Amino acid sequence: MPERPVVLEMEHITKRFPGTVANDDVSFDLREGEVHALLGENGAGKSTLMNILYGLYHPDEGEIRIKGKRVQLGSPRAAIDAGVGMVHQHFMLIPVMTVAENIVLAQEPVRDGVLLDLRAAEERVRELSERFGLEVDPRARIDEITVGQQQRVEILKALYRNADILALDEPTAVLTPQEARELFEIVRGLTEQGTSIIFISHKLNEVAEIADRITVLRRGKLIETLPAAGATEASLARLMVGREVLLRVDKTEATPGEPLLSVHDLHVFDDRGIEKVRGVTFEVRAGEIIGIAGIDGNGQTELIDAMTGLRHVDAGTVVVEGRDVTSLGVQDHFDSGLGHIPEDRQRRGLVLEFSIAENLAIHDYRSAPDSRFGWLSPSRLIERARRLIREFDVRGGGPKTPAGGLSGGNQQKVILAREIDRDPRVLIAAQPTRGLDVGAIEFVHRRILEERDEGRGVLLVSLELEEVLSLSDRILVMYEGEIAGEFPPTATEEQLGVAMTGGGRTEERAA
Repeated sequence: MPERPVVLEMEHITKRFPGTVANDDVSFDLREGEVHALLGENGAGKSTLMNILYGLYHPDEGEIRIKGKRVQLGSPRAAIDAGVGMVHQHFMLIPVMTVAENIVLAQEPVRDGVLLDLRAAEERVRELSERFGLEVDPRARIDEITVGQQQRVEILKALYRNADILALDEPTAVLTPQEARELFEIVRGLTEQGTSIIFISHKLNEVAEIADRITVLRRGKLIETLPAAGATEASLARLMVGREVLLRVDKTEATPGEPLLSVHDLHVFDDRGIEKVRGVTFEVRAGEIIGIAGIDGNGQTELIDAMTGLRHVDAGTVVVEGRDVTSLGVQDHFDSGLGHIPEDRQRRGLVLEFSIAENLAIHDYRSAPDSRFGWLSPSRLIERARRLIREFDVRGGGPKTPAGGLSGGNQQKVILAREIDRDPRVLIAAQPTRGLDVGAIEFVHRRILEERDEGRGVLLVSLELEEVLSLSDRILVMYEGEIAGEFPPTATEEQLGVAMTGGGRTEERAA
């Protein structure tokens, strides 16, 4: 079989930022109709390389050729005109606009030379949806469709602009397992029609499944480009991190103590007045990890918000170490002994414009040693930040670096450092490894287990079944706002999957 023609060549790309070299003499190529995975730790330089391809950054050295022709991609518009599309990890959609309006934005079909032809836009989107197998309603508003459908809209935006080179940045980070499988089918359909895809991911099993070739970056340098066939998760992890990585959680038997978090008959409504949590009752004891599994949208977010004081509780109680915090504010919840790793690190976990040091102090800046007599002590904030940056291996900046300048995985480490350093009695960890590489996942899992082994209670909420099964001492499944069953950690993914879809609900499934 003849080798497919090369459609993209990025040769000897170097990009420097103050204090760091994000890409150091990196070369990368892409062939027609292939999936070429770009793999590496958080901060390895993957997103920087793709931002150069999309015209958001300019390389300090190196050149780019598309279909053999040297190009200067000085802006996203230049990249789009050259046939390059990009779907960012954090979607670039306008929530109050429809699917069709988002897709045609800035390239709208018009009638009478000036008026938006919305009917033509919807018809064009419908044609693209059918052609590429990206089923989505052109008239639906973005804020009314699922995350998986929003991702389809982002892909359609690129295809509408005639992209035949498509970069997908962490495309499964916010998807359920079912949505991820659907995305893989879409990717295969796109490549069959000649689209060439760069697939950026931390998930080794996904890369091995979907990619034709894999390029590994480590700390800005090209480590190796290899065929996906024959690559194993262990070998890829070793290339990424530069050492052997423990891909399975190694933990001892839990020794639960007294209840630290008690939730009783909790009822919570969402912003639309729909009851999302319906009579949920459970306990988290000292020295154990309780995992909550479920398909996204079954009340997990509203449950977490209610337990942390971010959402009003309509009925029921939340008790932390014997103190009823149900009707108290957010700060009172934290002061009572709760720690919270939120599921959306950028919207709920960090103030992106603030420095790392300021984000680490955001809970306790009003009290000693951060402040005295109402005056902040910047030197103490910097001192703490330096310590936690070392302890939690935060890469890509120092205490004064804005949190928004870090990669997603390093932003997550900042949140983890802040919450654990406060020494909470109960740690609520929602999607704690979303978007993290294998090395960072290993680190986060180890720290969560250390919290359990030191006698704290941990509530883990994750869409990753493997993570829930690996870390949890007991597993609860949520379905349509209720606890659909309780399982031991020896349960199978199939057993959990049945409960997650509402099959065979029962009050008690623990062995």
